[in-house]
Amino acid sequence: MRLLFLLLALALVATGGGAARADGVGFRRLSLTDMPERPLEAAVWYPTSASGPQTLIGDNAALVGESVIVNAAPAAGRHRLVVLSHGFGGNFGNQAWLAVVLARHGYVVAAVNHPGTTSRNLKPDTGARLWERPRDLSRLIDKITRDPAFGADADKVGVVGHSLGGWTAVALAGGRFDPARFTADCDVHAQLAACEIFGRLEAGSTPEARARLAGDLADRRVGAAVALDLGLARGFTPESLAGLKVPVLVMSAGEGDAQVPAALESRYLAAHLPFGLERYIALAGATHFTFLPLCKPGAVALLEAEKRGDGPICHNGTAAEGRAALHAQAADAVLHFLDSELGAP
Repeated sequence: MRLLFLLLALALVATGGGAARADGVGFRRLSLTDMPERPLEAAVWYPTSASGPQTLIGDNAALVGESVIVNAAPAAGRHRLVVLSHGFGGNFGNQAWLAVVLARHGYVVAAVNHPGTTSRNLKPDTGARLWERPRDLSRLIDKITRDPAFGADADKVGVVGHSLGGWTAVALAGGRFDPARFTADCDVHAQLAACEIFGRLEAGSTPEARARLAGDLADRRVGAAVALDLGLARGFTPESLAGLKVPVLVMSAGEGDAQVPAALESRYLAAHLPFGLERYIALAGATHFTFLPLCKPGAVALLEAEKRGDGPICHNGTAAEGRAALHAQAADAVLHFLDSELGAP
């Protein structure tokens, strides 16, 4: 396994390798109603040559938003598509900082709120249906690639996910999950956040649920996958990971912590991927929540006042340069990887 550590000065530049830089970033909200029993809220960031007023999306008292041109006309031409999957309790704006960078370099980037596991909809009975998460992204790929306005190619799509979204990305790339294997592993590693969430959701509690979780959740249109400090990694069977045909960039928050240790999550995944298709980066000085938006001064107190225990969302770890610099390093790595693996549209 090739270990790439950002402390050793990743030689990546902000312009990436393949996609052309756009003048600005457009943004649209979408609704997916093709499955009435599971409607999806979605967002799309895309390159645009249009001018117009800049709007901060996702900005609030605690978190810094991203500047976009709402409903601008997409730039002409063909564009690579990347779909994003948020973590447990997150939402489609969690990786907007990355979406904006990719859109400026020619990518169409789309994300959904996964019902039952989003900050706007934390319902255990819905969230337990983890097998629906990869299908959410397949529906999103259908939606974007069938809309000629975006000019998005369907033949080779990138997928990026954080935390539980990282699990979703690997499942979409072809990793097969074994609920029995995961449950047995949690008997040994009960401290893992992934085990606590899996138990809280009572995921895999019925024979039908276990069968669906163990099924083939892959989308053959995926040409590259990125897992940002993923969880539930040890439930993927070594055989399915070894058989993946899709290159995967695995990025951990340094060595992690007791709840999301790199050794038992990200490094487990990278160690079982085929040689030559895996890339591993330990983002030194980061925390699990580094991959969320920038926080404003005083955000920790605000978050704790709103919900006790949410303050760590804004803890910046040991990196002296802060979250913005870590975002830049992570975005450069993801952009370089996607440019290399997806190529020009």
